[in-house]
Amino acid sequence: MARIFTHPITCSTNLGFDFRKSQLHLQLRRLLFPQSFTLSHTQSSCKNWIRRFVAMDSSGTNAAKELHVGLDQTIEEEFVTQSKLLKEFISIPSIDKAWIFNSNSGPQAMVAMSQANLLANKRRKFMVSGHISKESIQSVNFHWAPFPIEMTGASAFVPSPSGLKVLVIRNPENDSPTKFEIWSSSQLEKEFHIPQKVHGSVYVDGWFEGISWNSDETRVAYVAEEPSRPKPTFDHLGYYKKDNSLDKDIGTWKGQGDWEEEWGEAYAGKKQPALFVIDVDSGDVEQIKGVPRSISVGQVVWSPNSKGSAQYLVFAGWLGDKRKFGIKYCYNRPCAVYAIKFRGASSEPKDDDNEAVPIHNLTKSISSGFCPRFRFASYLMNCFHLLFEYMYLLEAFVLLIEAVNCPDDGCFPGLYVTGLLSDPWLSDGNTLMLSSYWRSCRAILSVNLLSGEILRVSPSDSDHSWNVLALDGDDIIAVSSSPVSVPEITYGTKVLDPAGKPSWLWSNIQKPIYKCSEKVTFSRELSYLSSIGNSLLIVNYRGSVGFGEDALQSLPGKVGSQDVNDVLSAVDHAIEMGLADPSRITVLGGSHGGFLTTHLIGQAPDKFVAAAARNPVCNIASMVGITDIPDWCYFETYGDQTHYTEAPSPEDMSRFHQMSPIAHVSKVKTPTLFLLGAQDLRVPISNGFQYVRAMKEKGVEVKVLVFPNDNHPLDRPQTDYESFLNIAIWFNKYCNKAVNN
Repeated sequence: MARIFTHPITCSTNLGFDFRKSQLHLQLRRLLFPQSFTLSHTQSSCKNWIRRFVAMDSSGTNAAKELHVGLDQTIEEEFVTQSKLLKEFISIPSIDKAWIFNSNSGPQAMVAMSQANLLANKRRKFMVSGHISKESIQSVNFHWAPFPIEMTGASAFVPSPSGLKVLVIRNPENDSPTKFEIWSSSQLEKEFHIPQKVHGSVYVDGWFEGISWNSDETRVAYVAEEPSRPKPTFDHLGYYKKDNSLDKDIGTWKGQGDWEEEWGEAYAGKKQPALFVIDVDSGDVEQIKGVPRSISVGQVVWSPNSKGSAQYLVFAGWLGDKRKFGIKYCYNRPCAVYAIKFRGASSEPKDDDNEAVPIHNLTKSISSGFCPRFRFASYLMNCFHLLFEYMYLLEAFVLLIEAVNCPDDGCFPGLYVTGLLSDPWLSDGNTLMLSSYWRSCRAILSVNLLSGEILRVSPSDSDHSWNVLALDGDDIIAVSSSPVSVPEITYGTKVLDPAGKPSWLWSNIQKPIYKCSEKVTFSRELSYLSSIGNSLLIVNYRGSVGFGEDALQSLPGKVGSQDVNDVLSAVDHAIEMGLADPSRITVLGGSHGGFLTTHLIGQAPDKFVAAAARNPVCNIASMVGITDIPDWCYFETYGDQTHYTEAPSPEDMSRFHQMSPIAHVSKVKTPTLFLLGAQDLRVPISNGFQYVRAMKEKGVEVKVLVFPNDNHPLDRPQTDYESFLNIAIWFNKYCNKAVNN
């Protein structure tokens, strides 16, 4: 007897301005709806699940203290049994990054992994290293070291261009300094402590993050939080200035100073990312002047250079002079690629310290340019600085890949890329390797920048998602996974056919260290629910990326109707196929997934026996004034960007309400579990509370778990663990009731 529930993909994106993403990186076996959305299922035994798009779910902090209060013995025993099984899934490590180093004995691989540490409520980071041996094109072996090495306290691990040094950055806790460590093959060579008065934490989030060695390995450029601006000091006599050395005197206190806007969700306390360069010999740190405070910088890289030539810092920049909108998960925020000359890198005399260093916008004709990468071969470096000086004037850009509006089945659906490797080039210097969404999965693609040719490099017949980790010359180290398979490291060897066309032969690499129970399939939360008897239905409704521009742009202006109808059609189809028992269907979702979940129980009140919503959007009208992405509210409601204003009209508020789940709450009957993060800036907790109270007013059964220290993703280990434990037991409770009735 199957049941179905809808859930956002935890590895997928969150609510983002003009960006709707689906389950994209986790995929089950069978695609039932080829164009508008996809359904998949596994295990046609006793239960069924729908899963949906957008959002970061799962968070983690304190376990609920009510766990054993008011529970009968049967339910309490189920908590005990389920918690043991769920821990097996939560304990499976993730494969995060990889690097290849050349040595006298051949290529060496280092793989960064992480594993949930439930007691500490953090993720434990560690490194696994191994020697790569290539006996033939089809026989590649990794000889792993017997034990991993834990990277305690490490925030970033950045090999130098030669591979002979490694920079380890340890971000501060409280008021302690940031630590920079330079390691060689056998020892710690240097360690520098950078105090808070120089800069705050180094950005290692994957978006503003940019840590780049220069070519001769004498300096590292990076992005860190600018020092806090001076604040007034008060004592019992009133305001006065005093020396910094006296700032901590008793009897005084620091005033608040002027409020500064932050970059929203996941960036609480972060206001102004800035550019810095550290000299790895002396430890001297220089903040790069000339970048206006209206530009928040990220993704910095050094330009190529040769001896005696000027060198530039090239970086992405986001404007935040009027309003800083939430940027996390919002990959198409307006931004540009800028360049500024690094004065200390040139043999020419330094510019006068009082003379402003010009900053160049290299992407004036592009609305959203980021991830700068250079592909120039060494023989071009001598003339590179001359080209660079004038490139920003010429705006010489070539459109290589057009948007794909409506792709044919099996054909390239367009590029949906959120980041690049630090060195993404094959040996020809013209071919870029990247990962992109292709329908319901991620695929590895090669893009030839001379011809514009795009090849699907990962196997076209694979139902796994693939992500490129590192390049070994023209060969590829990648990771592949699906909800029913633990992530595997794979190795792709480049071969040429008689016509000279490249392809890659893929070899599975033996697992590095970790083992898991035979009960364990993968994707932690999904496979846990599957392992206890649920069949999973995952819906890529129209509006998901990976299906072409027409499908992507069809949803704005139709949220709460088109996406809801797509999911209901998918559920009905699963019932017709005999995959789901209509009396035992449940629904799960988070963020926009929670928006759909609460819409579904209101618009189809007799469809679902239970529901679970994680940080759901329940009322756009009350969200618009307090979210970090108010422009999303307008765009999703009206379908264009012209209506946005900081002062919504009565007509705006009425439309927001009409398109929200709260408009249908009077019809809700479904018992619903809410999981809410108190620090959520994307969908503030008051949005969920309002809906919960409205349900209680109608007499509908509700359970609420609040995680005080969690924000929108709900992905800290303890919260992730407790969330899915409660979801499983909540669904079992009401499905069993349906059977007994």
